[in-house]
Amino acid sequence: MQPLPPRAVPHHAHPANPYAAGPLDRADRLRGDHEGVRALMTRPDARFAPIWKQANLVAYAAEGVTPQYPPGRMQMLEAAAAWVFLGLDAENRPHFALDMGQAEEPPLAEEGVFEDLRKIGPLLDHEAGAVLAYARGMVHWDRRHRFCGVCGAPAAPGKGGHERRCTNAACGAVHFPRTDPAVIMLVHDGGERIVLGRQPVWPKGMHSVLAGFVEPGESLEDAVAREVMEEAGLPVADVRYHSSQPWPFPSSIMLGFTARATAEALIPADDEIENLRWMSRAELLASPEDEDFRLPRVDSIARRLIEDWLAQG
Repeated sequence: MQPLPPRAVPHHAHPANPYAAGPLDRADRLRGDHEGVRALMTRPDARFAPIWKQANLVAYAAEGVTPQYPPGRMQMLEAAAAWVFLGLDAENRPHFALDMGQAEEPPLAEEGVFEDLRKIGPLLDHEAGAVLAYARGMVHWDRRHRFCGVCGAPAAPGKGGHERRCTNAACGAVHFPRTDPAVIMLVHDGGERIVLGRQPVWPKGMHSVLAGFVEPGESLEDAVAREVMEEAGLPVADVRYHSSQPWPFPSSIMLGFTARATAEALIPADDEIENLRWMSRAELLASPEDEDFRLPRVDSIARRLIEDWLAQG
């Protein structure tokens, strides 16, 4: 089993998860100056992260996979369906996401190839992954809010792409980027075992910890207890927060927890869980990582939860 590489970020209680703790200053202070943000787009050092369908522009080389930030040519900017100001990097370069639409043929073929972040994410360095995830998430939100969700009128972009405002004067609703909270929890027995399950739609052999979306009127701790009971038939105690991870597939924030099961019998949810089992540390450390059994992908908080639990043994 290959260990997940550490991410040293001093202001986090845990090492930062993939796609979190990105390198950009999001520069909210600049977003309200529309002309100023437009002027940033014309700077020769401006960096543009194109999104076609749900894919990011990258290039393959001997040293690995790298994001491609094509120069801001007028033709490319005019072809974009929308743009979002992402912020400034440590060298004060402005970064933008560009929505290049969803046509059948990919644009910018001379610049690189468009790949799904779920495919290339584990191959990117931490900072690159965080920027591409941010760009993908903002474009996904923008595409789904071009009309007002209150009255149906067109919604105009503002704040550098970080809001959409209804153009109907009688409505005027303002819509902001949203992300869906989901709890993800490592359930243990207080000793040497944890619960892992799999859904039938996952890659062959992959098992993971339990997860589910938070419902209205529910605390995160309540969501952990409900989801574990629904998916595994287990009551839990000692629910403890671990860390979080943006997960733009398409628009979630994963809130990681651990919880101790107060019973042992597993009752898998018939409509969701294909297999459910208790696994020991020894079994996980000997994971074959094949089509019979494998751990979650290395860029996921699920893998981080398991890795951290293994390290405590």
